[in-house]
Amino acid sequence: MGWLRRLLGGGRVELDPARQQALLRDARQSYGAHAQLRFPDQVDAITALLSDDDGLVVAAGIVCEAAEEAHAGLQAQAQEVFRRTGRRLLVHRRNYRPLWKEAGPALRWPLGALPGGLHPYAQLTAAVAVVGARADRLERVTDPQPVVTRLFEVLDLTTAGWEFGRVRVDTDSARLVERLTDTGARVLAAMDDPPRLPPAVREMMRRNHRIAVYDPAGPRVVGELNLGARLRETLLA
Repeated sequence: MGWLRRLLGGGRVELDPARQQALLRDARQSYGAHAQLRFPDQVDAITALLSDDDGLVVAAGIVCEAAEEAHAGLQAQAQEVFRRTGRRLLVHRRNYRPLWKEAGPALRWPLGALPGGLHPYAQLTAAVAVVGARADRLERVTDPQPVVTRLFEVLDLTTAGWEFGRVRVDTDSARLVERLTDTGARVLAAMDDPPRLPPAVREMMRRNHRIAVYDPAGPRVVGELNLGARLRETLLA
């Protein structure tokens, strides 16, 4: 419980829950699919908004909220499949890949329509970036264990969506995965007792194929990503 000792110990951290609520409300209402800004510009603006300790708490909360809502969405989809067909689908948070391998065509990518209004390529990408940039402060303001767990859960959901859920791999989606990878590594490095990498991440690390990355506005391929190599380079460094 090093995070709790740091929170209660020396170098007192002054946090303002009311300000955190205001920051979250601003990030939620001012940005997303409805905003008249490209997603990279939204990410920059939200990152600047969440630039202090209160912003770091909000960013960690956004990551956890997105993962919780996505998990609840998949559970609801699995229940609907059972109601319609009698087919049981197992939803395991530590590894979503078996679920997507079995039932990908029957599932909707849950991060694409989160009920709380967070967008994966706006608020979520920015929140992940904020947590990564200030990973050395995370234990001073909250418990990093659930945060890093949810980071890797979102990474699992995003990459499984690429492979099995018809989620288009464009530069916005690739940017989210890059930020998740870098931030996961930084948070693990800052923890006293980091957890093991989850099974889904270890499986992806064994892959070595290249993924085409598309322009968000059209069919043009603008780059490529070797996800397995990227994960190995970052998480095993």
